Amino acid sequence: MSSDLSSLLNSSRALNAHLSRPDLPTVNLSLDQIEAQSRRLVSPQAHVDAPALASSIAHLNTSTTFSPLQPLQDTDVAGYLRHAHEQNLISTIEEGRRETQEAFYNLLEERSRKDWEAKKRRVFEELGGRSLAAATAGADGKALAEMKKTFHSRANLAASTGPSLTLQMQSKMMAYDRTICELNAARLRGMSCPIIHLLMQAAANLSQDPLSTQMVLNCQILVKITGEPPALPPVEHAGAHILNTPLFERKYARAYLGDPESREAASLRAQIAKGGREALEDQFWDIIERGIQARAVEARLGGDPSVANKIRAFLGVKYYKNGQWEDHIEIVAGQPLWAKLFYLVRTGHAQEALDEAVRCQAAIEHREPSFVSHFRSWIESPDRRLSKSHRDYLQSVYNAHMLHAATTDPFKLALYKLMGRLEPSRRSVLHVTATIEDWLWFQLAMVDEEEEGGLRGLTEVLLSYGEHHFETAKKGVWASVLLMCGQFERAVAVLWEHPETEVEAVHLAIALAYHGFLRVPPRAETSDLSPLTISPVHPPALSLSTLIWRYVRQFVKMDAKEALQYVYCVCLAADQGNGVGNETLESAWELVRRIIVLAHSGPAWDELVGGFRPDGTKFNGIVEQGATLLHLQNITQYNNQILIRAARDCEENDRIPEAIKLYNLAGDYATVIACLAQALGNTLSLPMAENEKGKIVEKTALEILNHYERMNRAVGKDREAAVRLLRVREAINAKNAGRPDVTLEIMESTDLIPLDGDVAKITRRAEDFKDLHDALQRNLQVYLPLTMDCLATLHQSVKASSTVTEATRQMSLTSLRKKSRSLMVFAGILKYRMSPDVYSYLARLDVEISL
Repeated sequence: MSSDLSSLLNSSRALNAHLSRPDLPTVNLSLDQIEAQSRRLVSPQAHVDAPALASSIAHLNTSTTFSPLQPLQDTDVAGYLRHAHEQNLISTIEEGRRETQEAFYNLLEERSRKDWEAKKRRVFEELGGRSLAAATAGADGKALAEMKKTFHSRANLAASTGPSLTLQMQSKMMAYDRTICELNAARLRGMSCPIIHLLMQAAANLSQDPLSTQMVLNCQILVKITGEPPALPPVEHAGAHILNTPLFERKYARAYLGDPESREAASLRAQIAKGGREALEDQFWDIIERGIQARAVEARLGGDPSVANKIRAFLGVKYYKNGQWEDHIEIVAGQPLWAKLFYLVRTGHAQEALDEAVRCQAAIEHREPSFVSHFRSWIESPDRRLSKSHRDYLQSVYNAHMLHAATTDPFKLALYKLMGRLEPSRRSVLHVTATIEDWLWFQLAMVDEEEEGGLRGLTEVLLSYGEHHFETAKKGVWASVLLMCGQFERAVAVLWEHPETEVEAVHLAIALAYHGFLRVPPRAETSDLSPLTISPVHPPALSLSTLIWRYVRQFVKMDAKEALQYVYCVCLAADQGNGVGNETLESAWELVRRIIVLAHSGPAWDELVGGFRPDGTKFNGIVEQGATLLHLQNITQYNNQILIRAARDCEENDRIPEAIKLYNLAGDYATVIACLAQALGNTLSLPMAENEKGKIVEKTALEILNHYERMNRAVGKDREAAVRLLRVREAINAKNAGRPDVTLEIMESTDLIPLDGDVAKITRRAEDFKDLHDALQRNLQVYLPLTMDCLATLHQSVKASSTVTEATRQMSLTSLRKKSRSLMVFAGILKYRMSPDVYSYLARLDVEISL
């Protein structure tokens, strides 16, 4: 009891240990002492007027807390304003501090959640699944075992293969697989491939779900940015010589991966902004046409199919209600001209907008003098940029007549802002930027690489808004936003974070890498949790090899050829500088070796790596046929980087037949024989009925040894050991077939056991035993009992035989006893190389034979 009270006391003292301050004295008083001190404070001797203090506290007026320290006169306007200003500053600072603190904790919580989700997902992927169900209930033990194998067994690559796929996911993946095969086929021919259009077509052919629709929109954005044509002319066309076809592969890599301050990089950013803007224009025009068709009665399009008439019909549907236009619409020349001009520009019909402005020039000039001339200059400018004098004039008109006017048409206001790039920090215009797409188009139209940071400045603003700002309004739009502002790596990573868009993420990454719009991080900066690498000093980067491997490992065992097609695409980033390109090639080679190790054996595996025909001629595999895509310069590099290293991985994963074939293909004949000898030695003691791998090894060994004997290859100790081990297996098969005489004959032909009774020869052979191949030494316990069993069986058979004469019987028995005795002498010298049970078994049989 006392010990419990002591521990309770110590625990209570520790409760406020974190509150201790070294600058304050500690109170070491009991409750009675504290009460006595308190009473002493209120006693007359303490000179503390407790009632007066209590009265002061009770009559404390908190209403004057924020009043001026010095009273202000009623007529002191300057003092009042100064005090109000100070109070506003204080409240603003306090509110800002509170908002900053709240934003910090929200950001911290969001980052922690994302990190946890990434780590959780990584663990479940390593365990072979993506959901919590994979690690619950009865799967716990298996999951733990898989985890141990993954993290502690370097050789066990199979633990990193992915989960099973749904039928819908398989159909989607197969649709995109064909595009990757077409891409690599074109690369092998040295031709360009419209990969983005192929992906867009594949997405359009899938079911019209929101994911496929969003993929089509993303592809349209990339088409506008890259300028990729929908198709290339066929090679047989007269003017379509291979030298005349445009080269898409890595076209923009130099500018994108180079110095961001260079003129090329600035021009590329302008191209990206223009492409994003044009994609939004095409998308909006499609919406307008579908809206007019859906509400044809209200639109009253009539028989005029012109663009201007369609815009007029759209405006009527949207802004004409109950026989009148909405209040904020200004009517010029009997029509909402400012809105019409704006939407013509918004849908990418700038020339039509100029034609409409010229047609109504008199009415426009009556309200806004010189608008048409400035509008013409802006439309006809290749980069939609006016001179400083024009912009200054537009700024003065904007400040004088529109900025603070309550009745200004918002579309006229938007046109002035676009032409003069006025007030770029004020990013919204009422009634104009009503949707995310409208707002984003307006920002891209206002981008100027020479001012306000250009596209990079807009990117910082968008990133500060974050994914939630856009995803709450429309699902899946954040990736499109990132693509339009040139954040290609972030866009792929956003798609990859959601399991339902992983397929789209991988194929968009390949398309971006093909055109040179993907930055790969150095190996030292690559994360195991996420393919995206964010650095405070470098632009974002995406590990293409990590992304592709996590995708293909879902089907690498069943469809290794398709997995290989994706690995070929890893080498698209091989031209990146600072050693990253070489690291990318090494990663691609490593993935090829993984595919070889993990792929199922059989004809498909032989088709993958190559092999030999029955007549001894060699045929190349798919890997070797695509060696140029892997940047393997010659057959020596292919053998060293792929075949030999893959063979070693196969050995470590106990895939000996495959390792032997790979060594044989690489021309490393000595290693082939050494591996064969070791494999035959490992499988010799296993019963054939339960040893399918042993059967495959022996079949492979017979084929290779016969071929090597004809070609006189790999002559030496390993080949001799392999031949002997095959003979021992042949003897075991003969014994199992009930033919001990054949077994004994085969064993005598191997010359492993001296059976002639010459003690000196037996001793010499026992001394030379240590020089035998390791596989033969390890299997001493196999072929000694095998031979003794045959001698005992033959001995019993001869003794029980009634068809031979006594003299013949005695001669045969004597010969068998002699061989048995020789075997026992040999075994006695090597007694400590076998287990006591085996030696006892041999001795017992020898006694039976000697009787």
